[in-house]
Amino acid sequence: MTVPARTRVSSLLPDFPWDTIAEVKARAAAHPDGIVDLSVGTPVDPVDPLIRDALASVSEVPGYPTTHGTPELRAAAVEALKRRYGITGLSPAAVLPVIGTKELIAGLPRLLGLGAGDLMVIPEIAYPTYEVGGLLAGCEVLRADSLTQIGPRNPALIFINSPSNPTGKVLGVDHLRKVVSFARERGAIIASDECYLGLTWEGRALSLLDPEVCDGDHTGLLVVHSLSKTSNLASYRAGFVAGDPELVAELLEVRKHSGMIVPFPIQAAMTAALGDDAHESRQRDRYRTRREALRKALEDAGYLIDNSEAGLYLWATRGENCRATLNALAELGILAAPGDFYGPSGTRHFRVALTATDERIAAAAARLSVRSH
Repeated sequence: MTVPARTRVSSLLPDFPWDTIAEVKARAAAHPDGIVDLSVGTPVDPVDPLIRDALASVSEVPGYPTTHGTPELRAAAVEALKRRYGITGLSPAAVLPVIGTKELIAGLPRLLGLGAGDLMVIPEIAYPTYEVGGLLAGCEVLRADSLTQIGPRNPALIFINSPSNPTGKVLGVDHLRKVVSFARERGAIIASDECYLGLTWEGRALSLLDPEVCDGDHTGLLVVHSLSKTSNLASYRAGFVAGDPELVAELLEVRKHSGMIVPFPIQAAMTAALGDDAHESRQRDRYRTRREALRKALEDAGYLIDNSEAGLYLWATRGENCRATLNALAELGILAAPGDFYGPSGTRHFRVALTATDERIAAAAARLSVRSH
């Protein structure tokens, strides 16, 4: 019997971006003083003992965890969102832990029932997983930063990302309110990726669920939050989605059937992290110091920094194709992420991460100083 030919799911997707910079990474790694890898925003600082102790304290528990998460975790998330970002009116029932926010973002269109014939809108310069989620669901994906670009069409899902990865741009309250009004007129769901909300350096960044934005009405709104950034929990795969109770209930129902469950020890660690602001403040200060050093070094070397008022990155350019810039940086032993990873509009920019040790950040600054002279 011949096995019928089937479309490989991977064939629906673009090339994995990081595979395209293997050669330039090897060139940077050949630097006599070693590579300074600023391409990926992965934490390098240790997980706080408070969080590790919480993880260990329940490591002997053998039973299945609940998909919805413990009541303590959901209550901690509600309190943290209120305390840190001014979000009010959120019920613990409208919080759902996820196995890292990338997983949630990639699966969200399908979990919400989107498919062929549905329009999904993402930012023009965007985290690649938004597009991947739309392609996996069979949606049409439109890159648009303004509502006029959508025209008379009715999107099923609009992704927004403020503060942005990779640009660090923050959307103002007026813009956010217009998006909410538009989505409600057109019957669209908004998913707001707010993973960098706790890393705002200039001005003020607001959550989609902030009363100033949505007037306290969470209908049709979802926010995505990660503990990878200021709590250094990337290895734990710890995040959550919150917002419209009906939408969260639907996600919960599908995820229960799919076995998409955050492990119980991770839930305990998340509860501890969400209940403590001191470790988050310390980590934010580390990133602030690294940001100041790296920004000065880039600007002194002739690079222009655009946006970058928030987040874990600097969005920079020297007015040429980003791949040429990457080659030049690699000669200094510095690896960055090319802007074309994030969409056609990013081809003249590159992204540098603040997630390197103080020693590596200092090394990058010293090498850039040599170039500037």
